[in-house]
Amino acid sequence: MTSSNSDAQRQAAAPTHLRNGGVSVVFSPDVFGIPAVAHWGAALDDADIPGLLATATPAVMNSSLDIPRSFSIAAGRAHGWSGTPAIEAHAADAVIDGFSLVEAAHDGAEVRFVLRDAAAAVEATFHYILDAAGLLHATIALANTTTDRRVDITAARSLLPLPARAAEIVDFTGRWTHERQPQRARILDGTWLRSSRRGRPGHDASFLTLAGTCDFRFRTGEVWAAHLAWSGNQEMRVERLPEGAGVHSAVLGGGEIADAGELRLQPGEAYLSPESLFAWSDQGIDGVTARLHASIRSRPDHPRTPRPLLLNTWEAVYFDHDLATLTTLATTAAELGVERFVLDDGWFRGRRDDRAGLGDWFVDATVWPDGLVPLSERVHGLGMQFGLWFEPEMVNPDSDLARQHPEWILGENPRLTSRHQFVLDFSLPEVEAYILERLDDVITAAGVDFVKWDHNRDLHASLGAHGDRHVRAHTLGVYRVLDELRRRHPLLEIESCASGGGRADLGMLARTDRVWTSDCNDPIERQQIQRWTQTVLPPELLGAHVGPTVSHTTGRHASFSFRAATALFGHAGLEWDLTAATPDERMAIAAWTALYRELRGLLHSGVTVRGDDVDHGALLHGVVSADRREAVFAWGRTETSGTANTPRVPIPGLDPAVSYRVRVRDEVGAAGRHQVADPAWMSGDLTVTGAVLAQGLPLPVLNPGNALLLHLTAATTTATTTT
Repeated sequence: MTSSNSDAQRQAAAPTHLRNGGVSVVFSPDVFGIPAVAHWGAALDDADIPGLLATATPAVMNSSLDIPRSFSIAAGRAHGWSGTPAIEAHAADAVIDGFSLVEAAHDGAEVRFVLRDAAAAVEATFHYILDAAGLLHATIALANTTTDRRVDITAARSLLPLPARAAEIVDFTGRWTHERQPQRARILDGTWLRSSRRGRPGHDASFLTLAGTCDFRFRTGEVWAAHLAWSGNQEMRVERLPEGAGVHSAVLGGGEIADAGELRLQPGEAYLSPESLFAWSDQGIDGVTARLHASIRSRPDHPRTPRPLLLNTWEAVYFDHDLATLTTLATTAAELGVERFVLDDGWFRGRRDDRAGLGDWFVDATVWPDGLVPLSERVHGLGMQFGLWFEPEMVNPDSDLARQHPEWILGENPRLTSRHQFVLDFSLPEVEAYILERLDDVITAAGVDFVKWDHNRDLHASLGAHGDRHVRAHTLGVYRVLDELRRRHPLLEIESCASGGGRADLGMLARTDRVWTSDCNDPIERQQIQRWTQTVLPPELLGAHVGPTVSHTTGRHASFSFRAATALFGHAGLEWDLTAATPDERMAIAAWTALYRELRGLLHSGVTVRGDDVDHGALLHGVVSADRREAVFAWGRTETSGTANTPRVPIPGLDPAVSYRVRVRDEVGAAGRHQVADPAWMSGDLTVTGAVLAQGLPLPVLNPGNALLLHLTAATTTATTTT
């Protein structure tokens, strides 16, 4: 249903109820006739709406406005909102504010509101879609409707209200090789703000902002969450004023950060914000994760085929490329069950270390006199796919490209190199054309099936030669190149790597098939990194590799069984010189690759569940099939704690009425124990109901750096325990 002008005001007087996936979002007009969110949370019946609206107006406060305070989708000062406005823009000397509704269109689980500001300079379209997973997608489009004025935009934020029972915030920080570290804070009066001005989200990205009831955890509590699907500068905020936000307490949301002059709309031009994603759950963080994973998996271009087990050559050979060596490595990999062989950094012209060559995307004839075709043909002949590393956005000052086109470089200050490199300005059409030509040529000639697209520095030097900021334009240029590359090579798969997990947002993953979760393969670090990255991304999108015994990034020793159990819960691979592996290690690797192929159908389609911590050194996580008849769990220990005996550990996510056979899968080696003997149930076969497992299993006390795999399958007999 669509309406306009005075009809829009009458339409606004009626509520708009979006209901899908067990969630309701209800819009109703505030005192100014602007749509406001009256409810975001548990699904409501239409019969509930009159009562909801009857209670949607707050009291008139002392020493305040003489009308009830409101918080609309376009909240701003002109309507009495004292917090951060949804839209910050100006045309000449006129501040863009005081919006009124001119059109509304509601169709099922989708609604579009068109508003116009008091200065008649901007038309703002707020678009909301509540998908089948209960995930709310929100965008804002701003159009300059003048004929003679420029409109400068500072921000367009999608903001939703939070109830008073939302009392705490959890989001993330981190650094290189230590991404996705959670941090918790109370919601207090004022603005809690996380912003990234790195030109990418960064290793310390807030990633997912969760607001919830006191002490919300993986399996308990009510949670409201937001993620920005954008790969450039951005902010997320939770804000609470003493007077609240209408009948609500605080607000949650964010948007793109624009530098001064970056978003300038000439008459007739428009701006579309990145998509904000909002998820609600009354089943803790895992409920938010379930909605995100279900929504992501519903995308038409989401990977459907089994995720091939790969070997990446970086920690095997580094820059030491040689056809004979790599052919031997590929042969060994194929023998052990590898399905995709990825040649990492070092194959292109002048690249003997990390100080030169970036930008010169031509096969180095001194190392590869016959090109990459001989290696590619050998890899394909072994039944594997062939992958190749690029870092298309970067350039070394020591490169032919930098010498020939210094004007293509984003920033000229020679002291602001990072990892000996600068960034190419992807806002320039000639840069886009060059990168597309070079990648297309190499991919076509070498028969490349998979590209590892790396991005190894922040865009600090983002001041272009013309004095304009380029972060947004650069990001959109990168998106265009990725989109065109996929159009030309529809079967090509692409990994988003940003020195690990520095660009793991859903804007980038709308164009890629997985993310390199972290440059750190140390399983102690990876247990936490993967645990929290999976809050947003399903396992099949997370690159998870078994590295050598001694970690390249931390120097820590780890057993093969722990490395293998950790890497199993993702899109698994190896990053290891397999030709140097011992016969026993090769047997273990072959057993692990077989286990991955057996379980990946479950791991990459089921529901991710995480047990709330038993103690600070132990972790339980797993994947349960959609029909809840099969599950795989890992019980791991990353450090010693004061717990001498592990009590019953609840096994979450199962059907209480189904009987499960519980097996320990130790094909890749037994987990080291810190005890005299296992709990008695482990000495034989255990068949027990999901209801009993929800009460918990006593689990062995493991030594730090060990993990136990449990495989649960629905039994055909009555639940019993035999020893």
